[in-house]
Amino acid sequence: MLSHLYEDSLRAFGDILGAHGPAVNAAQSLTPADYSIHFFLQLGVIILACRVVGWLGQKFLGQPQVVGEMIAGVVLGPSLLGLLFPEFQLALFPKETKNVLYAGAQLGVGLYMFLVGTTLQLDHFRSKGRSAFAVSLSGIIAPFLIAVAITPYLLTVPGLFAPGITQSNATLFLGACIALTAFPMLARIINERGLAHTSLGTLSLTAGAFDDAASWCVLAIVLATFGAGAGIAVIAIGGGLLYAAFVLIFGRRLLAPLGRIVEEQGEMSTTILAITIMLFCFSAFLMDAIGIHAVFGGFLLGVVMPRGLFVDEIKRKVEPLAVVLLLPMFFTYSGLNTRLDMVNSVPLLLLALGILVASILAKFGACWAAARLAGEDNRTALGIGALMNSRGLMELIIINIGLQKGVIGPTLFSIMVLMAIVTTVMATPLFELVYGKKARQTGELGAVPGDKGFAAKTA
Repeated sequence: MLSHLYEDSLRAFGDILGAHGPAVNAAQSLTPADYSIHFFLQLGVIILACRVVGWLGQKFLGQPQVVGEMIAGVVLGPSLLGLLFPEFQLALFPKETKNVLYAGAQLGVGLYMFLVGTTLQLDHFRSKGRSAFAVSLSGIIAPFLIAVAITPYLLTVPGLFAPGITQSNATLFLGACIALTAFPMLARIINERGLAHTSLGTLSLTAGAFDDAASWCVLAIVLATFGAGAGIAVIAIGGGLLYAAFVLIFGRRLLAPLGRIVEEQGEMSTTILAITIMLFCFSAFLMDAIGIHAVFGGFLLGVVMPRGLFVDEIKRKVEPLAVVLLLPMFFTYSGLNTRLDMVNSVPLLLLALGILVASILAKFGACWAAARLAGEDNRTALGIGALMNSRGLMELIIINIGLQKGVIGPTLFSIMVLMAIVTTVMATPLFELVYGKKARQTGELGAVPGDKGFAAKTA
């Protein structure tokens, strides 16, 4: 038994750089010059759409730029542009170019998660760890109970999950999707709403980090056990745990010299930047190659990067390119895979509505109840529930992985994209309704930048 497992593991390790299945809509007719022509045109259209939709979201809905970019990705896909102008949409995004767009999308989301890792503040965990753990645990248990209840029915609906998937894997994946909180989005909302140094902000951010960590661990298990044989699972789970342990235990010490050099020089040289990007690439490659995903490698490396001037410099040099150019490619790739027209019957519409309502009740309701039991007043508990219900970018990452790895089908993917957008869009207005507006009236919170009250205070 052990010898067979050892042979499977060796075989899987040897296949890391081999082909992992058919290419996505493999190219048959485009030349290298054709790819270049389409690539630059696509990037221009993607950036334009993301900036315009993002601006509209900020101007009229009070939403962060990234929320508008999420919606822009769907707008450029078959759900809107392809519906209104199918020939133009197909000419702009030929099937053959999706492989190139996918690689750029992974670079963008990997770099973004690397940057998120560099901003993770460990003091949040120390100051509110116990209360946050209670909120987080409730926000994980309730979604998984919902997943246990509805997955048997979802498995009977053709096209939602991959053929042959086990009920346990389907339940785990769905539970991880519902339990997820958009940690980067949560951090951005907390900063924008003036909550960074409040008890509510600290508790929500800490609980969100716990939830994300748990969801990613569950996803890693699903991806590993969904692979072809025990060898894949051994390499994915074992390799992932070993790499995470190595990075978290030794990473800060090994990378500290980079931080000292930057502090001594007063800036980040191109050599240090090149070393950092190289380490990111190797970390993303390793986690991708063993069967987990590149975003794990990027985030883990970011967590152990030197703080202080090093982080300020890496954000100054890398973040604009990652956020403005590369990350929108990920939203667009998600949008190209989103077919809202597949939710084209009353039963599927009711199913989508049911998953949306169940996801909101499981996350919002459970986190509110846990915060109340932890001693928070009702208004604060409602605010925590509203913030924890946001799923945003992290939801898109996890369902894209599920689609790309063959765990779910396009129909369920589209349903989950809708759920991600709705829960993200509702987070800020709901928070202001249940907590923010009154807190600003009483002086507990300052005015939000851009509001009239803020302008009056700073005039």
